[in-house]
Amino acid sequence: MPQPNPEFAEAVLDVVAGIPEGLAMAYGDIAAAIGSRAPRAVGAVMAYYGGDVPWWRVVRASGHPVRDHEQRALEHYRAEGTPLVWSADRSSYRVDLRVARYDPPLVE
Repeated sequence: MPQPNPEFAEAVLDVVAGIPEGLAMAYGDIAAAIGSRAPRAVGAVMAYYGGDVPWWRVVRASGHPVRDHEQRALEHYRAEGTPLVWSADRSSYRVDLRVARYDPPLVE
């Protein structure tokens, strides 16, 4: 995976840093917020540089957290009061984006 363009990466990280506690955005939401149609590029930025921003607030379009980080993300969601939807057997969860989706202010 090639490293993301520095300006694109900075724009992504700025959006992620601005997501309030208890809310979340999907990769595609972040791409749209910076005028892009590249959610996978947002994912690449998060993979390379996402450790210094609230990465758990970035979820898949389904509301599911980053794979292999579900338990760590859940700790953050519980601490922040993020709305969650659980499976019937309570073995998995997702962020309830109908309630928790953040719509950042437009940047001019």
